Amino acid sequence: MPKHHWILTDVARGIWQDSFRCSARDGLGPVAGSTDWSISKRTLRGGLSDGVDVIDVDNGCLSVSILPSRGMGLWRGTCDGMELGWKSPVAQPVNPAFVNAHDRGGLGWLNGFNEWLCRCGLAFNGPPGTDIITRDDGSQIRNEVTLHGRIANLPAHHVEVDVDSDGPGTLAVTGVVDETSMFGSCLRLRSTVRTEVGSNRLMIVDQITNLAGAPAELELLYHTNMGPPFLEAGARFVAPAHDVSPRDNHSGDDVSRYDSYLGPTPGYVEQCYFFDLIADVTGQTVALLRNAAGDKGVSLHFAKKELPGFTLWKCTQAEADGYVTGLEPGTNYPNFKTVERKHGRVVSIAPGATHEVRLEIAIHSSAKMVAVVETKIAEMQRGRPPRLHDDPQAKYL
Repeated sequence: MPKHHWILTDVARGIWQDSFRCSARDGLGPVAGSTDWSISKRTLRGGLSDGVDVIDVDNGCLSVSILPSRGMGLWRGTCDGMELGWKSPVAQPVNPAFVNAHDRGGLGWLNGFNEWLCRCGLAFNGPPGTDIITRDDGSQIRNEVTLHGRIANLPAHHVEVDVDSDGPGTLAVTGVVDETSMFGSCLRLRSTVRTEVGSNRLMIVDQITNLAGAPAELELLYHTNMGPPFLEAGARFVAPAHDVSPRDNHSGDDVSRYDSYLGPTPGYVEQCYFFDLIADVTGQTVALLRNAAGDKGVSLHFAKKELPGFTLWKCTQAEADGYVTGLEPGTNYPNFKTVERKHGRVVSIAPGATHEVRLEIAIHSSAKMVAVVETKIAEMQRGRPPRLHDDPQAKYL
C-alpha cells in the first residue's frame, strides 16, 4: 500500500471535512500486514461539547481520541482493554468558546479540564497572577496571566492525516495551533501524534515556532492525567531521581510517601512534588505509574534536556470529585512565571526559530512489561535512593 495523506482542515484554503474515515475496510488494505486499524473524525453536537472535533486513531492495540478543537490534547484512549485517562467532574470535552479563563480569579481553565493529556502553555503556565516584565529602559509591562495558559483552549486551524505502510506501518495526525496576539506572544504549535500499527505506544512530536520579530518566551508542560486501573490504593510512582522536593509544607509532611497512593479519599488535599530526574547515557529519562499488583502501568519517556522539569501531582480525592494523579514533564516547573524566569527555566526562542519536544507514552498490560521498565529505572538509580526534602527547596521555588 502506498503512503496516503489527507487534509481534514485548512482554514486558509477553505478546506473542511465534517467527517472522515480511513481503514483497511475502506479499501486501503493492510498496514504492516494488519487490517485492524482505522482513523476517523467526528464532531460532537449538543451541550458544552457542541462543535468539538474528535479524531479517533486505532492501531489495533492502542486507540486514542485527539481533540484538534482543544489544542491537540488527548481526551482518552484504550489499550488491551484498559481505559486511559480519568473521570473528571467535567464529563465531556468542552468547546473553548465556553471556557472563560478569567473565571474564579483566573482558574477558569479548570472548567474544561478532563483530558488524558493536555498542554499547559505556551507563553505561560502555572498559577494565575500579574506577571511584571521590566524592559531594558526600566519601564515595566504588567500582564494578567491565567491558570496554565491558553494553548489547551485554542483550536487547530490546520489538521492532516498520514498513513504509511513502510516499515512497521505508521498512523499519524498533525494539527497546527496558533497562540497569537497583537502586542503579545506569537507562537505556533505544530503537533504530530504518531503510533505504529499493533504497538502499545504513541509518540508526540511538538514543534513550537516563534512567528514574531523579537525573541519569545516559552513555557510548556504536559499535564498527563491517570486514573484507574493504573491509579488505585497501593499504586506506585517510579522514576529515577536525584532528589524530590515538595511544592508546599502540606506536601512536605508526606514526602516519605510521595511514591505511593491512597484509594479514593473524600476530603483529600492535593499534594505536589518537584523532581530532578536522572537521565541515562543517551540523555533520556522515564517515569512510571503502576497499579498495586504491578501488572498494569503507564510510562512516559523523554529527553531531560527537552523537558528538564518534572512534577508529580497527587489528587486522590473522592471519585465523584476527580480521582487522579498527574505525571507532568515540562520545560519548567508549574510555578508562577516570574519564579521560573528568575531561575532561568523559561525558554527563549529567537525570531523565526523552532523549539522541538518529543514525548513517548507506553502502556504496559502485564507484570513482565511493567518489570522491564522498573528494572531500567533501578539501573538508572544505581542503588542510590533520591534525596527527599521535608521542606520546599529554594532552587525549585
